Amino acid sequence: MSALEPTTPSVPKRGWLSRPFALTLPALILLAAVIGYPLLTIVLRSLSEPQWGVQNYLWFFGAPVNLTVLQRTFVISAWVTIVCVVCAYPYAYLMTAVGPRARLVLVLCVLIPFWVSGVVRTLSWVILLQDSGVINSLLRAAGFDSIRLIRTQTGVVIGMAQVLLPFMILPLYSVMKGIDLRLMRAAQSLGARPSRAFFTVYLPLSLPGVYAGAIIVFILALGFYITPALLGGPRSTMLSTLVQTQVLSLLQWGRGGAMGVVLLVTTFVLLALAAPVMRSRYREAGRR
Repeated sequence: MSALEPTTPSVPKRGWLSRPFALTLPALILLAAVIGYPLLTIVLRSLSEPQWGVQNYLWFFGAPVNLTVLQRTFVISAWVTIVCVVCAYPYAYLMTAVGPRARLVLVLCVLIPFWVSGVVRTLSWVILLQDSGVINSLLRAAGFDSIRLIRTQTGVVIGMAQVLLPFMILPLYSVMKGIDLRLMRAAQSLGARPSRAFFTVYLPLSLPGVYAGAIIVFILALGFYITPALLGGPRSTMLSTLVQTQVLSLLQWGRGGAMGVVLLVTTFVLLALAAPVMRSRYREAGRR
């Protein structure tokens, strides 16, 4: 071959041993080791203890208390998600509207809770929500009757929402900071009222952040244990508490595993049902 003859550039091999896949291989092995293997073990134990079969699942669906707790777990998680959306949306919007210094302060306010233990934050809510706590003391000083917040579902929702609020704010802010606020002023210059400009222009563009944050908060809320255990009572028990009782107190690994598998499968089913709606919303936001 002549030195002046052009050479064909080599095409990288594609397949299982291609370089991009090789770079992700360590992460895949780590995920399989710390997530896949324990999950497989739980599934096998739910089917093999005390003997092979589906008796643990029959027990779960045959006990009305288990179905009640499962329903309550999803209801509490849904309320926590709603509270986080309502509280996080104006906060994230404010982060995009203020100057750099004020934005830095707001970001620090979001990040500081990550530096405090979840147990410490939950114990702080125990002090605030108890019958003789700060909140009821302020209500009595203002002339109102005290309300029961500790050992109730309301107290659990408040404590969980405070812990999970940063997971809602950060995805919202990441989407909102890419929205040009001049679009609002352009809509108003064409005759739209500020409220109409917000609901027709800004809100649809921010929905991807709402969906992403809501999914993160909802899934994390389903597995909460410490906060419901400290702030809740018998009427606010979540499925994680029953799993802990079956595994650590009664040593019923099969029943505890069945509870975990049912919760996991139910979550996947709900996400699969919500996925088409989310994809259509994403496409609508992209066209705008």
